[in-house]
Amino acid sequence: MSEREISCSSALAEAMAEEMERDETVFVIGEDLTAHGGIFGQFIGLSETYPGRIIDAPISETCIVGSGVGAALTGMRPIVDMHFADFVTTGMDEIANQMAKIRYMFGGQAKIPMVLWAPDGAGLSAAAQHSQSLESWFVHTPGLKVVVPSEPADVKGLIKTAIRDDDPVIFFQHKRLFAQTGPVPEEEYLIPIGSAAVKREGSDITILTYSRMTYMCLEAADQVAGAGINAEVVDLRTLKPLDFDLISESVKKTNNVLIVHEACLTGGFGAEIAAKIGEELFDHLDAPVTRIGAKDVPIPFSPVMEEFVLPQVSDIVEGIKKVLNR
Repeated sequence: MSEREISCSSALAEAMAEEMERDETVFVIGEDLTAHGGIFGQFIGLSETYPGRIIDAPISETCIVGSGVGAALTGMRPIVDMHFADFVTTGMDEIANQMAKIRYMFGGQAKIPMVLWAPDGAGLSAAAQHSQSLESWFVHTPGLKVVVPSEPADVKGLIKTAIRDDDPVIFFQHKRLFAQTGPVPEEEYLIPIGSAAVKREGSDITILTYSRMTYMCLEAADQVAGAGINAEVVDLRTLKPLDFDLISESVKKTNNVLIVHEACLTGGFGAEIAAKIGEELFDHLDAPVTRIGAKDVPIPFSPVMEEFVLPQVSDIVEGIKKVLNR
């Protein structure tokens, strides 16, 4: 495939344009979409190209998500823009009790082909109500698929798959990564939901991560390489379903595991991975599975304090050395 360098934001817009062209039932609903092309510029040009299919809604997440659920029930494929992932709290009944459960409660007679797109993550000094990583809430909710890409190519391939899925997908995209660039194929492609990717091969330790932390883990792996440590970095890309086959393959090779995520440590998705590895791969471990996450406090507004709360490359380097007893 031929490739070119584009940003995560451009990859998202490109994918949605392709899917809207391919399927007239695809549309987007959310706040501030037409006038500004979305607050991250991710929808620029779409409202002019596809009039009536980029819909500005009232400032009510209950209304926005509920409209998406209703549209999906009647045969449309809505993409619901949550503006900020934090705002899921005001649409939680529609997400957790309706969107996630309708197909099951109707015995499969109804389906919800719907994507809830949620920009998440910290690092922009947006304070405690605009900086959260809430993926573990939805992994814990049966009926939902949870996607958390990092690279532009993964953003495009996974959002296209999510739009075509007949089940509801929560698509988290880190706000700090919209400008992140990377190679993206020019030809059409899809990435299956439930497939992780090895972003750096190694033999001494497996680092399991996703979203923005993928880049920090890669940087940490490069740093410890100078000390003779060969770290493998696995970008999970989707949390539910989880590609445990690839995780298992990597752990059996390296026999050491470090899990890194931006969400706060307690109750974070890393705990679920650690438990599953402990149950199924215990005999392959040379050391206890170690987790790194944000401190268990609301994300501060102060840039200095925000950096203190969030995992840094130095924390990951220290974690690698701790697991390997170096």
